[in-house]
Amino acid sequence: MKLTTLKSAGIAALALSLLGSASALAQDAAVKDATVAFLMPDQGSTRYEEHDHPGFVAQMKKLCESCKVLYQNADASISKQQQQFNSVITQGAKVIVLDPVDSAAAASMVKQAQSQGIKVIAYDRPIPDAKADFYVSFDNKAIGKAIAESLVEHLKATKAPTEDTGVLQINGSPTDAAARLIRDGIHEGLKDSGYKTLAEFDTPNWLPSNAQQWASGQISRFGKKIVGVVAANDGTGGGAIAAFKAAGVDPVPPVTGNDATLAALQLIIAGDQYNTISKPSEIVAAAAADVAVELLAGKTPKAEATLFDTPSKLFVPAIVTSKNLKAEIIDKKIATADQLCGGRYAEGCKKLGITQ
Repeated sequence: MKLTTLKSAGIAALALSLLGSASALAQDAAVKDATVAFLMPDQGSTRYEEHDHPGFVAQMKKLCESCKVLYQNADASISKQQQQFNSVITQGAKVIVLDPVDSAAAASMVKQAQSQGIKVIAYDRPIPDAKADFYVSFDNKAIGKAIAESLVEHLKATKAPTEDTGVLQINGSPTDAAARLIRDGIHEGLKDSGYKTLAEFDTPNWLPSNAQQWASGQISRFGKKIVGVVAANDGTGGGAIAAFKAAGVDPVPPVTGNDATLAALQLIIAGDQYNTISKPSEIVAAAAADVAVELLAGKTPKAEATLFDTPSKLFVPAIVTSKNLKAEIIDKKIATADQLCGGRYAEGCKKLGITQ
């Protein structure tokens, strides 16, 4: 009786082992030579071409050398992104990483893909009206709150007046759910600060030129009452700075940003921009690649949070000002002195200890 039981147990163990091996082989086969799409929203920010796309491709090559990555940028066009989405499905994409031009319009894309067994990873911008398979981003609400609180601390430290003055708030695109989260974070950061918001603007397509045009009108309207500007990203912040300079305002009131673009870092070095957010896009891009490969293998990626009913991984960003630019950007090899310190920025780099 014992021998029979032991034989049965051995056969069962062998069967389980074979099933496990078959399952692993099936997962490997599902991943090998798979096609994954990486669809970005616009070129208003340089980050997608310079950081997100290269970061995603590099991580995919590490995880699955035989996988094919299809990359498209929608140039801020909803219809173009829909066409690109349809195209990558036709080309056999099994996972689509989607940073939507329009978060509401993207809901139908998510449902379209999922009805065909294709997984969708929402990237950077969430898709509130449809449950994507996963969401990967920096914590956008935390970004908004951080840049606003940083500005408020600076205004108080420099004793900027609160009576009959205030700040301008320049938000991102009204079609971008991430922009709305940043906006909400800014509201939270400014609340009870003592500095009122003189005017607020949602920037169509995040275009710096749109931000500059609006800021120019507010400078004419409010003049010296403007003690600071909370801009949702470096592009809109740069647009505001350009408007102040065109109006002959010197010095420019402190302006926030987000993305740590090379241009913004140089504006901080020059003293024209107050802060930005260091969020190396390669980190989020690599995480999206990790999730994509797990989904291809039939696994359930580990979620650290839930946003809009979607399992999510949200990274915590770092504030950068002139005080810590060297430590956060140069020392961490996010950018080099050679990239930042040429020409008129050489003197500023010396003052900040970036160069000798």
